[in-house]
Amino acid sequence: MGGKGLLCVLSSPSGGGKTSVIREVLRRRPDFGYSVSATTRPRRGHEVDGQDYYFLTRDAFKERIQADDFVEWAEVHGHLYGTPKSALETQLSAGKVVLLDIDVDGGLQIKKLYPEHSLLIFLMPPSLDVLIARLKGRSTETEAQIKKRLERIPKEMARAKEYDVILINNDFEETVKKVIQLIDLNLERMSVQKKTQ
Repeated sequence: MGGKGLLCVLSSPSGGGKTSVIREVLRRRPDFGYSVSATTRPRRGHEVDGQDYYFLTRDAFKERIQADDFVEWAEVHGHLYGTPKSALETQLSAGKVVLLDIDVDGGLQIKKLYPEHSLLIFLMPPSLDVLIARLKGRSTETEAQIKKRLERIPKEMARAKEYDVILINNDFEETVKKVIQLIDLNLERMSVQKKTQ
């Protein structure tokens, strides 16, 4: 399937489970790549720079915006997040499946830039109560941060309607299997289209 790969965007409200799902998909499919985002938010305890995120100062991030180094970027919860262009393009042109853990605005920008090579999946929490419990269970968020994250949900849900697939993340195992299945189906569709052109 040389030439062009597939960008698979996973988005969800904070606490919706996208990071855990992506980690498990990558564990099961080591042939898939991952797009490490850049951010200005502080590093959480276990996170590794260059592996979980590229942690940048606000000034450094703004310099990279000026240099057109990001495919997409946005300000979320008072912090900047962006998808570095060069690594993404390298993986895509090598024909790789690349997973992206980004918000809905970023996902829709990816769809606009790579309409033929993107699959957008929105993970919906089973309920608001489950989401709140997950956010509180993280114990990395203050009550004010949790409130801020919950305020974004109606906007995220509204924009999720523009995604290719909305999955309810009720059962972790099922969700992981479904994501892998959707990626494989998409790759088949792309290779059939390629043959018929």
